[in-house]
Amino acid sequence: MTLHHPLPVRRRADPGDASVCAIVPARGGSRGVPRKNLRPVGGEPLVVRAVRTLRAVDGIDHVVVTTDDAEIAYASRSAGARTVDRPQQIAGDTASSESAVAHALDHLESIGRLPDVVVFAQATSPFVDPARVAEAVALVRDGDHDVAFSVVRTHAHLWRHGEHGPEGVNHDMHRRQRRQDMEPQFQETGAFYVMRTEGFRRHGHRFFGRVAMVEVDQADALEIDTEQDLRLAEELLQHRRAVGSDPSASPVAAHVVVTAFDGVHTDGRVALDAHGRETALVHRADGEGVERLLRSDRPVVVLTDGPDAVAARRAQALGAVHLEGTPDKLTALRTWAREHDVALQDIAYLGHDVTDVEVLAAVGCVDPGGRERCASSRTACSRRRTRPSRTRHRRDRIMAEWVKIGDAIVGRRRPTYVIGEIGINHNGDVEVAKELIDVAARAGAQAVKFQKRTPHISTPEDMRHVVRQTPWGEMTYLDYRYRVEFEAEQYAQIAAHAADRGVDWFASPWDVPAVEFLEELGVSCHKVASASVTDLEMLAALHETGKPIILSTGMSTLEQIDRAVEVLDTDQLVILHATSTYPLPAEEANLRTIHTLQERYGVPVGYSGHETGLEISLAAVALGAVAVERHITLDNAMWGSDQAASLEPQPFVDLVRDIRTVELALGDGVKRVMPGEHKPMARLRRHTDAVIAAS
Repeated sequence: MTLHHPLPVRRRADPGDASVCAIVPARGGSRGVPRKNLRPVGGEPLVVRAVRTLRAVDGIDHVVVTTDDAEIAYASRSAGARTVDRPQQIAGDTASSESAVAHALDHLESIGRLPDVVVFAQATSPFVDPARVAEAVALVRDGDHDVAFSVVRTHAHLWRHGEHGPEGVNHDMHRRQRRQDMEPQFQETGAFYVMRTEGFRRHGHRFFGRVAMVEVDQADALEIDTEQDLRLAEELLQHRRAVGSDPSASPVAAHVVVTAFDGVHTDGRVALDAHGRETALVHRADGEGVERLLRSDRPVVVLTDGPDAVAARRAQALGAVHLEGTPDKLTALRTWAREHDVALQDIAYLGHDVTDVEVLAAVGCVDPGGRERCASSRTACSRRRTRPSRTRHRRDRIMAEWVKIGDAIVGRRRPTYVIGEIGINHNGDVEVAKELIDVAARAGAQAVKFQKRTPHISTPEDMRHVVRQTPWGEMTYLDYRYRVEFEAEQYAQIAAHAADRGVDWFASPWDVPAVEFLEELGVSCHKVASASVTDLEMLAALHETGKPIILSTGMSTLEQIDRAVEVLDTDQLVILHATSTYPLPAEEANLRTIHTLQERYGVPVGYSGHETGLEISLAAVALGAVAVERHITLDNAMWGSDQAASLEPQPFVDLVRDIRTVELALGDGVKRVMPGEHKPMARLRRHTDAVIAAS
């Protein structure tokens, strides 16, 4: 056994040779501390802290949480982990952690994602240093060792009960040694173990072959087993934050700190009088944080959606700059930064609302966390990839549930992303395809979608030689597929025309070569057709592109969707609820599934419709669909299997117009007296409160 001291992580010539997956066993039960894995430290559940730490480790490709608890699974997915359902027979007090890791590896193997190296980590170690985990990963991944695990150095004098009373374990009780004279010993922390997957599965245990110890700081080795440990962890974290050594943060130097106003300097409430005048409630403690930033020569800018007299007055009182986000926040910030010779990457941003999403995506350091971060800010901001508090869960989910496709942001409280599904309605004619792109652009859709097949691969064997009648004469189904398929030359024309009309274009690949074909064309995202939900090989190829993925879920069970999501990951995933009936009858639409998918996967969910009218699609938007995809055609009478269930140009224009009306009507959910109500209220209401408080 060798000891590896904390040294800079070594890098292999080709670190992509071995895949690495971190697995966190986190069962719902616990004897010492009830619901231990969900207990917060620093406002974050322990399992969320573990996921966030592991996702920050250089060399770890994926994080998986294996659990028997729905709430733990939900929190883990929200933090960016995949989850595996842990069977009850290996989730009890007597079950070993090895059994949970082995079961998770079996699951990963079943979906084609078995890693070469596995990191077994405990959620109950809240202060794991990502650099030490990365060091252990490098030791195993590079081939020098089969196992590496965390230890702390100790000079403790250990005792045990002997036959004649207490006796020394690692020392002679009759010859007392000084600490510096004792040979150092090392205590296993239990925080993390890195193992070769093949060796672990063969031996069924975490120690085998060539074993290395990775020494960690004693202060990072706290293990949560009791309520007292939790209190100690909280006190330790507060101390570290006070001295600027919070292990849950990755300090990033920021030259300028920019904040939103509502929800950052305020607690989200306003006071509203009978005349509709609003005043904001601010927190005095924020002034200390701003003062510290200004003392450290970090300018502070308060950025609002537009003119805001209250925000301007508060910024003046704090000594900060007030910047009006006209015409939008990002444009205004870019202009200000250019005028002051500040790079966006040198800006730290604290936001609260969906109007901050574009800014959060553009600057170098973000925190969608809220007011208390502003109050405690020092000279740096922290990159945070998870949501720090269950009390802020609903608000922060808004910040998490968006995906950038081209220039559009798809997610809750954003304009519905409307996709004109051209599919194969072009019948192999690129000029018809261009006309359909024009239809989508005139209607105000943001994107058009095609289909791309390699016919001799994607056409089922029993369908290839079936003869069918077509506008081009009698031909086999395989020949028909080749007849309507566009190649690179046609797609180059489509890409140029879509760019001229200001719409995104992408396609549904039906096989792995089709994925490679579309990647060469530089599509902004990929779409998974409902028929491809179970094609795990193709889904894995799509995931490897790193592009946003839109997943249709027609003719699929939740279990099949679960497996597809496991392969695709949730980082850049949009799911579309769909029913693959053409045309779709209302009784099969099942629109409440939109909510089911939102809750189950924690990603933006939209709707792909195959009905003939507009009502069902509009109802989907009202229920929270963030995207709507509908087939479009020049004429329902055109030849083709999808034409009858497609929208002609004018109905598609009507659909987009009505979607925008529904969005406007949905509002923001805050109950208040609307401007149009003031006159009726003055005329009809006998008793009027002086001030109406809204929270």
